[in-house]
Amino acid sequence: MKPNQSDEALSPKERRTSDRKKLIVDVRFDGGNATGIANTRDIGIGGLYITTNANLATGDEIAMEMIVSGKQTSIGGVVAYVDEGQGVGVRFRDLSPENEKLLKTELEME
Repeated sequence: MKPNQSDEALSPKERRTSDRKKLIVDVRFDGGNATGIANTRDIGIGGLYITTNANLATGDEIAMEMIVSGKQTSIGGVVAYVDEGQGVGVRFRDLSPENEKLLKTELEME
């Protein structure tokens, strides 16, 4: 990345710090100006993409609940980018060691 290039100019894949796998799970979310239930399109150890047309903006903090590896899990995140009318990319924030282990198990990384 060029020093003066913003994240806005990068594609979603270029903004990720970890690989993602296609994994569809229900996510209950609350943050920004929205609350709802959405589905993931893909998920990785660093974040996920949820399909929603909810009113979320880049930088909004979001609380999410989902079932990962058979266990109800709460994970916080921040909206990294918005695909208007389609969904949002969320970067996990303060991922606990337990949640990291659950994600790695689900993603077959352990």
